[in-house]
Amino acid sequence: MTSRCIAQEDLGSTGFSYTLSLISGKYKMVVLYTLMEFGTVRFNEMKRYIGGISYKTLSATLKELEADRLVHRREYPQIPPKVEYRLTGRGRSLIPILDAMCAWGEENRLEPASQAEREE
Repeated sequence: MTSRCIAQEDLGSTGFSYTLSLISGKYKMVVLYTLMEFGTVRFNEMKRYIGGISYKTLSATLKELEADRLVHRREYPQIPPKVEYRLTGRGRSLIPILDAMCAWGEENRLEPASQAEREE
């Protein structure tokens, strides 16, 4: 087995770094979680569900996720405009990661005193 030296490594070239570049951002994981939980979602439904996010921020977040091919945007030619979002196959491939995060949160969402006792 060969020993790795951190001086010869570059975090930017790892799969971890690439994945993080796609999902990092204040609301990206929240949007991905929303689409995982509810499937196809309209813009205003998502805004109401998330709460506290501006129209501009939600729009920018969705555009970034669409550019990264994680989210599909479907616009219907009608008045008033109707736009729906859903995960792409590539976006759905993140579901095991999101599920693991949800499970970890449920298991570790304890009162501070209880958590300290558990860690002992």
